[in-house]
Amino acid sequence: MCLGEVVRQGAFTNYFSFGRLFREASQPGGRSYSGVLMTARSLVAIVVPALLVLSPLAASSQTTAGGTRAVRRDIPMTRMIQRAFQTGTRDSTGRPGRNYWQLWTDYKINASLDPVTSIVTGHETVVIHNNSDSAMRNVVLRLDQNFFLPNVPRLEAASELTDGMQISRLVINGQALNIADTLGSPIPGSTRRTPALATVLKNTSARIPIATPIAAHSTGTLEADWKFRVPRADNGRGERMGRWADSLYQVAQWYPRVAVFDDLRPGGWDTDPYLGPAEFYNNFGHFDVSIDVPAGWIVGSTGVLQNPTDVLTPTARERLSHVLESDSLRTIVSAAERGAGKSTAAGNRLTWHFVADTVGDVAWATSNQFVWDATRATIPGRGAVPVNILYLPGHAQQYAQGGPVVRHALEFYSRLWMPYAFPQLTMVDGPELGMEYPMFIMSAVFAADHETGHQWWPMMVGVNETWYGFMDEGFNQYMNILSDADYAHQPAKLDSVGLAYGRVSGNELEAPLMWDENYAGPLYSFAAYGKAPMMLSALGGVVGDSAVQRAMSDYAKAWRFKHPSPWDYAFFMDNALHQDLGWFWNYWLFTTESVDGGIQDVKTFARRTAVTVRQNGQMPSPVILKVEFAPTGSAIRPMSNSRMVDANTAIVTYPVDVWFNGSRTFVANLDFGGRTITRISLDPAGRFPDRDVTDNVWPRAPLAPAKAPGGR
Repeated sequence: MCLGEVVRQGAFTNYFSFGRLFREASQPGGRSYSGVLMTARSLVAIVVPALLVLSPLAASSQTTAGGTRAVRRDIPMTRMIQRAFQTGTRDSTGRPGRNYWQLWTDYKINASLDPVTSIVTGHETVVIHNNSDSAMRNVVLRLDQNFFLPNVPRLEAASELTDGMQISRLVINGQALNIADTLGSPIPGSTRRTPALATVLKNTSARIPIATPIAAHSTGTLEADWKFRVPRADNGRGERMGRWADSLYQVAQWYPRVAVFDDLRPGGWDTDPYLGPAEFYNNFGHFDVSIDVPAGWIVGSTGVLQNPTDVLTPTARERLSHVLESDSLRTIVSAAERGAGKSTAAGNRLTWHFVADTVGDVAWATSNQFVWDATRATIPGRGAVPVNILYLPGHAQQYAQGGPVVRHALEFYSRLWMPYAFPQLTMVDGPELGMEYPMFIMSAVFAADHETGHQWWPMMVGVNETWYGFMDEGFNQYMNILSDADYAHQPAKLDSVGLAYGRVSGNELEAPLMWDENYAGPLYSFAAYGKAPMMLSALGGVVGDSAVQRAMSDYAKAWRFKHPSPWDYAFFMDNALHQDLGWFWNYWLFTTESVDGGIQDVKTFARRTAVTVRQNGQMPSPVILKVEFAPTGSAIRPMSNSRMVDANTAIVTYPVDVWFNGSRTFVANLDFGGRTITRISLDPAGRFPDRDVTDNVWPRAPLAPAKAPGGR
């Protein structure tokens, strides 16, 4: 999902990265746009405590005593992942299994926009490659425009009610279907009838029985004619798309889309409806798309323009030919170049032809007012790719930094995870200020880093956003922290992020991350966006941040253009990090528990100090102590599981295993040779969820004096 979704919901989340936006908006030559302030007012942030120092881990054994707590140390395996293991499509390596398969779809779409009525009319032919071992006896279509119908289930308001996706012709495997059917067909041996097709086609997810099944390892075809009216969004945000009057259109979820058929769902098909907040899960495939618009209207789209000589002026083509020569921002079509023969080639109507390979979706935008700027991003190992920015003339100041921000994101994330795989990226202005599609983002500049980050997940790593938004939005939020820091030439601040979850844990409104996020409740946006950065901060506290990032890079490469599940991710990370982290994944993914640690007692005997640590929560974590010494005294003799961070400060680490015997308390026996210890801090980097940090320090801070009784 997009930043815009959180703005629409006024969601409970923390983007961890808006500081950069406000700093830049106030700096000379920096970003200046009112959209940043509008967005900030729309958000309710989780307050992240003051940042402390991260420490690496070292192993040691000590004694534990007192209390009881059953620590689950494995990853729960539901029926869907058990089936996948049994059939060999997935396994405990976390990589695609020996029998892994996925659907592939080839689309050819011809569409036309009439700005007078705002209606898009289209025809498509789809070849469905059934690479599974089972026959498809029905086909499930995504008809997301039906979200705008008056009577469909949805979890947020539509920007405008429309007639939805109106299908006038549907042919599957050569069989023309009766789309006007209001009765359904008799079910043999029963008095019941199948759902009427006319009713089925009014849903956002439509399961359609087919007379001739698509056999395993074979292909089937689908043809459809349809139309819909692009919903208006003049007075608010678009719903991942929309139009401003009849002069600018952002078009998405705009064609009948074959749903994912995979190895995880019973029956293969993903049938979750589109309810608004949660996003999409798409097949990879090939798209050949032709978009017919009036001359003078510029079109930006997923894919590569195939016919520039038919739709662009010689001047625009000549300017485009220099885009890859430098990082300069070049104007391709200026605000002064308006109308047929100036902003585009001459004529009455023009057809823009785009082709995109190995993508899950296509979106596009068009306007008769667009200014077109372009620059480049240099992708490691690949070279330069063009970055196109389309915006209204009155928004020139807001989009002035669009090129540099997108360039930085593409280059930084290519180094962090894996090279950007697509041949271009287009950013467009419009009512939707933060939504992502392959090679294409609807975005204001303040959201551009985040939306560009989505090119890694879900565009290259095809996660199921509907069910597991944290693998998309949450991972993106984590990497946005890293990108923001790199952009500002500062170290990334991941300390205290994990700790902050302690103030959320226990809220009855929160669902576990493994819950289907279509039904995640009031804290949907926290689950999708906020919790995963906290989880990865905590994981960095266990294994180190650089190790987390290397492992996630390898995970991205292993699942490039495939569909991983959360189990695949967890098992892959275990193997990449060479640790059994079942306990970690269980508590972070399947529960809403926290650590809630504290220093219960400190006793000193001669040269030794016994520190009793207690964990009141159900989630275990390593015990990490920051030990500060008096500046003078006996020589400090470091312990085997400690490291000195300066002359008078040591970090002592005990592995999570100390809790596996079920105790709630652990005694850390410190022996540094007799130097006086002046202060001890638990979890000094703030990596593990803790609701109350006041008991993490010894000696305790003095309580504020009570106020004397007084009158009213």
